[in-house]
Parts: sequence; C-alpha cells; structure tokens
Amino acid sequence: MPTTARLRLFLGTMSLWVGGVASAGAQDLYFSQPYATRLHLNPAFTGLQHDYGITLAYRDQFPSLAGSFQSSHLGADYRFNEQRSAVGGVLNLDQLGAIGYTRLEAAALYAYHARLTADVYLSGGAQVTYGNQRISYGNLVFGDQLSDEGLNTSPTAEAIPFDPVHYLSIGLGGLLYTRQAWLGLSTYHLNRPDLGVQAAGPLPTRFTFTAGVKHFFSETTVKQHYREASLSPTLAYTRQGGSQRAEAGLYGTFTPLTVGLLYRGIPLPGAPQPASVLTTIVGIQMPGFRVGYSYDAELGHRNLGAGGAHEIVLTLEQVDVLAAARRRISRKNYRSVPCPYF
Repeated sequence: MPTTARLRLFLGTMSLWVGGVASAGAQDLYFSQPYATRLHLNPAFTGLQHDYGITLAYRDQFPSLAGSFQSSHLGADYRFNEQRSAVGGVLNLDQLGAIGYTRLEAAALYAYHARLTADVYLSGGAQVTYGNQRISYGNLVFGDQLSDEGLNTSPTAEAIPFDPVHYLSIGLGGLLYTRQAWLGLSTYHLNRPDLGVQAAGPLPTRFTFTAGVKHFFSETTVKQHYREASLSPTLAYTRQGGSQRAEAGLYGTFTPLTVGLLYRGIPLPGAPQPASVLTTIVGIQMPGFRVGYSYDAELGHRNLGAGGAHEIVLTLEQVDVLAAARRRISRKNYRSVPCPYF
C-alpha cells in the first residue's frame, strides 16, 4: 500500500477512535483503586479522610501492546479548621502512546460537610474542570517528507485534521454516610462540553454510584495509633452515554494491611455482555502515608492477552490523631467515611 494511502487509513482510524472517546464512558480516566483516588471518584470526598493530603497515582493498561494506555493522577485536598468545608485540586493526564493522544484535565474542588443526626452525615461537593486533548504528529513521517534516498527532508504538506480541543466541564457529587455504611453519587460533564466535530460532538454526562458497608471485628487506639480489623463489601455503577460498567468488591483490613478483590463485568439488563476483569489490591497504611498496588487480570474468552493493567498509588497525609481518636471513642463527632483506603 502506498505511504499516502496508509497515512489516510491511519487518520481515518484515528477519527473513529477519537470519536469513541467522546461517546464511550470506558474512555474516561479509570482507576482500579477508586477509594485511593477518591477525589477523582466524587468531589464530595474532598477533605473527609484527613486534614490535608496529596495523592499520586499511575496506571499502565495493556502493557503488552505497543503504545499502552497510561494514566496519571495528582490529587490534593485541605480541610479548614472549622471542619465543615474543604478545598482540593486534581490533575489528570491520559496518554495513548501508539497515536500520540494526550488528554490533560485540571480541576478545582470544594466540599461542605454536614451532620444530619447523631449518626448520619452528608457531604456535598462540586468541581470545575479545564480539559485539553490533542494528537501529536511528531512521531509520524509522511510520504511527502521523504527524499529519493529515504531521508526526512522537509515539513509535510498533508492536512492535519485534528486540532487541539479545549473545554470546561462541571461536576457535582454527594455522599451520605454513617459510621459503618456509605452511599455516593457523582455526576460529571453536566454541561456536556463540545469536543468539536472531529470528536463526535458533546461529551455525555457521566453518572457514578458507589455504596458499601463495613463490619468491624475490632477497633483499638493505643498510644495515638488506631488499629482495626474489618471487612467491607462494596458496589459501584457507572453510566455515560450508551456505556455502562458495574463492579463489586470485597476489602479486608487488618491494620496496617488492606487486601481487596474487585470484579468488573457484572451483566446488566439491556446491555451487551461486558468483558470480565478481576482486580487484586494490596495496600499498606502507616502514619503519614499510604501506598497501594493493584493488578487487573482479564478473564474469560475475551482475554486479549494485552497484559491487564498495573496501578500504584501513594498518599502523603496529615491527620490530627488525638482529635480522630476522641471522635472514634465518643461516637459523637465521627466524620471519617468508613470506605476502604484503596
């Protein structure tokens, strides 16, 4: 096939792929440790788990393929002294190396925390996101750039069909919780930002529902160090446009160790049979920091042999351990959400 024909075929494929980004919720940034990257999961989590903290996450999906999906996350939040409100920021970077696709998102978050009854708490959050996505052609050589000797001699005259896209997105989230259970709902792209003609128009609104319970086998605080033994089943459901994803998880914590299993691919009524993925999570929580690792294993006949996904998350945080211990002992002013840390 001539070089120009191959190029046009490649660009046509790119047009379909970039259009898929706008229409498929699966193309949104996804992390297998949702509660470690909770500022990405729901803005209502801002400031709930610590006084202030910084989280770094990196995900490498399909590493066996040339040009894997690579996602990076930086999240930070700060809770004000009056304990009722918090601010945060998120920076997400999504890259597909094979085609030079890059999506960068920067978000500002705010959350307000309220106590409804002696045992029920509510947090509401909002975020505004600036996004930029582009395709880099720096690693491509077009036919008209090559001399008779095969040397790259000049800029290409080929039309570049994909201009960088800039957009603003609005998201809201709510979280209702007690000491042993939680329900969360978040919505993103409420304003359905326009990604341009080449990217298939408006970005569909994304809805994410999360829920879980925690059963404590034991809780102790010795010399300002909190320890627990617990079991937490979780559920999550995400819908964006015509795409749906449901997963169930089970976490066990025996301080400082947390292990978890997540199954993604629960069949849903009226939806195509999804791919099945089993995620294994291992996390260590120590005073001042947490680190977690997860691996996604593809299951069933739809296994692509692409190497699954590796993910690592590091959190540095500061917590007033004396105040936290008093809240746990008194049960009167409990503000931490009982969800897993990973």
